[in-house]
Amino acid sequence: MTGKTTLADTMIVATGRSNVHVGAIADHLVKALREAGYPKPRVEGMPVCDWVLVDAGDAIVHIFRPEVRQFYNLEKLWSAGRPDEREPAKAG
Repeated sequence: MTGKTTLADTMIVATGRSNVHVGAIADHLVKALREAGYPKPRVEGMPVCDWVLVDAGDAIVHIFRPEVRQFYNLEKLWSAGRPDEREPAKAG
């Protein structure tokens, strides 16, 4: 993500099999982050657990249920080059 945004240096996209699995992955991640010295990782989406975002500062982790991950398709969104790197549109 370096050079594409100032939000974070790293983005991780993961998939859980169900809402319960997504929540469990997020809980485990938050616990591991705290044990590693990140006192307050920010977490969004825990009540529903369709898509949970864990913000650990320089890294953002998205945890999705499969159909939600497919719908938002963050990999495609963030894999595109920066606007100044894209080829110019051809005149019709």
